[in-house]
Amino acid sequence: MRGQRTISRERSPKPPGPPPSPGMRWIPNGTFLMGSEDFYPEEAPVHSVSVDGFWIDETAVTAAQFRRFVRETSYVTVAERPLAPEQYPDADADLLVPGSLVFRKTSGPVRLDDFRNWWEYVPGAYWKRPGGPGTTINGRDRHPVVHVAYEDAEAYATWAGKELPSEAEWEYAARGGIDGAPFAWGDEHFPGGRPVANTWQGQFPWQNLELDGYEGTSPVGTFDPNGYGLYDMCGNTWEWISDWYAPRHADAAESPCCAPRNPRVTSPDASFAIGQPGDHIPRRVMKGGSHLCAPNYCLRYRPAARQGETIDTSTGHIGFRCIVRPRGNEAVPATVEAPGDD
Repeated sequence: MRGQRTISRERSPKPPGPPPSPGMRWIPNGTFLMGSEDFYPEEAPVHSVSVDGFWIDETAVTAAQFRRFVRETSYVTVAERPLAPEQYPDADADLLVPGSLVFRKTSGPVRLDDFRNWWEYVPGAYWKRPGGPGTTINGRDRHPVVHVAYEDAEAYATWAGKELPSEAEWEYAARGGIDGAPFAWGDEHFPGGRPVANTWQGQFPWQNLELDGYEGTSPVGTFDPNGYGLYDMCGNTWEWISDWYAPRHADAAESPCCAPRNPRVTSPDASFAIGQPGDHIPRRVMKGGSHLCAPNYCLRYRPAARQGETIDTSTGHIGFRCIVRPRGNEAVPATVEAPGDD
């Protein structure tokens, strides 16, 4: 499907009124090709999907916005809470304390099949102390908030009168009106020879050339927006999605007229990573890639790219953004059954 372009149908360019809150953009309803068959198997098959119009945050939720939420609600994030030993039977007892995963650049090449080579569980790391005790978010108000688990993102969205997007809504918005291109900005990886998103340039996880100007997260809005005026839909931080993860998309409809509308995976049954650490914990979808994504390890800073993440996980490269569905679109849509590993 590389390079293919289609025109979304039934598009309504005009929003139903003013934005429900500042910093939100209207995404018109339409039909697009979701998924990809050119990169990773979990992105297939390519299939036609329709979505209703909705509002979406221009940027990921920032540290300043999350700080206001915590101040007004006294909310305590998952990373700040004690861990239940029965939930982590194989964990080192010394690590059963509040904390989060922090990235550590290695001194040289390492095996890429073991994330423990570059991720470290750091006691005391959380959204306000992203690198652990002694670190701070002071001066980083415009950076995306990180070290938020799925529950934290959902709690913020509820407080703000919003929701987390479905995978179809997020991918449709990320494409910015360009259907079939691998990247949110088109076909070229580095258009004009320059990076247009905050990703990893060089050999992950030891050589970061910083061609984009950043080694970690960047302030939201640093790079140009996509065709819908949305920033950092690819790169900077992964973003939590409301759908439960499934190892592949549902099969394409037999006829274009039968494209599923507002599909969501609402059952966690297929989301468990059997045989993997934490395989008893269900996973939600993440989209967008992050500043740690590199072509030699994780070419996932693309609209079609997706990963599953356990709902209790918080790291220094996962954030989120919110949506608002107009009144009349709140009805529960048709649910797509999560396909398993065939």
